Amino acid sequence: MVQVAVLGYGTVGSGVVEVIEKNQQEISKRAGSEINVKYVLDLRDFPGDPIQEKVVHDADIILNDASVDVICETMGGIEPAYTFTKKALMSGKSVCTSNKELVAAHGPELIRIAKENNCNYLFEASVGGGIPIIRPLNNALTAERIDCVMGILNGTTNYILTKMEREGADFDEVLKEAQALGYAERNPEADVEGYDACRKIAILSSLVYGENVKYESIYTEGITKITPADFAYAKQMNKTIKLIGISCNNEDGKFAMVAPRMIGTESPLNCVQDVFNGILVHSNMLGDSMYYGRGAGKLPTASAVVGDVVDCVRNLGKHIGCIWDAKDAVLSDIGAFKQQYFVRAEGDAAARKAEVEGAFGEVSVVECPAVSGEFAFVTGKMSEDAYKAAAAKVSGIRSMIRM
Repeated sequence: MVQVAVLGYGTVGSGVVEVIEKNQQEISKRAGSEINVKYVLDLRDFPGDPIQEKVVHDADIILNDASVDVICETMGGIEPAYTFTKKALMSGKSVCTSNKELVAAHGPELIRIAKENNCNYLFEASVGGGIPIIRPLNNALTAERIDCVMGILNGTTNYILTKMEREGADFDEVLKEAQALGYAERNPEADVEGYDACRKIAILSSLVYGENVKYESIYTEGITKITPADFAYAKQMNKTIKLIGISCNNEDGKFAMVAPRMIGTESPLNCVQDVFNGILVHSNMLGDSMYYGRGAGKLPTASAVVGDVVDCVRNLGKHIGCIWDAKDAVLSDIGAFKQQYFVRAEGDAAARKAEVEGAFGEVSVVECPAVSGEFAFVTGKMSEDAYKAAAAKVSGIRSMIRM
């Protein structure tokens, strides 16, 4: 029997216990050994809950117990999760986590410590919740040269944008509804400003490049400026708007960005709705592969954590390889990243087209009867710097969304 401890009995931590208990037979069979939750660390007590007999308030009880082989860290945040994780790995205990903040900030160091102590630091649940994406990158796609990873990496923002599109509602109105339903936090900044997606694309970029991509170096925009009018134009063009994290390696360099984008029906990301996530990987031999499912939530995320526990149990005393060096990857200046742009501007298209094309070159004008007092156009493919230079020459630009 393999003994497991859970750090944090919140949404994900309680889900980990539930998954292990409900799927005990299947999990033990696949792991090759029975798995038992011996401890749960939390500051609180849970009277009336059967878990109470396993609750401890001192992490050292777990860290000093030689019978515990695997720890599930579901606390979130940097501290005390970082200190507990580091101590666990240094004592040879594997750690499985859903903590994207910690993985993005200290991933290379914790992987190195795990390797030095013949154990593992696994983090499948840190990016796509219940969607398998870390394991495919580390195992299934190892024969590929991956040149692009892009996806909808945050369920809260995807829910908000989906509701705005369906109902023609304002951002603030839908955000309040999302908060009432528990999809958005009381302080939603990490989600709606793109910071959550930024950490996730940083983790994926690091695994693709094999070097450390700092989330602080990734250009990030949120969804707070998206309006019903934007969706009216998108509908006119048979497109939708999604918050997309993208990391690509092309002839111009390595780029990473989080920003709202107009996505056409030719992309499988177009149909990812509500709280679901979708991640698209492009590689040189396979081409496109898509990973879709619930990117958050108690049981989907817990299932991914327990999947990592099974891997750890299968490999007790053995390190599972993961190429993520501490060396910082050099990202190219986002100003050189090329794409198309959807632009809204004041005035009449016929009267201003010459001015616009004098700055941007040939553009495609978008007519939308639902929006008055302005016009819109789509540029050709151009760099961020070239867009900014051209936009400075055109008066009355109201907004821009990348495509």
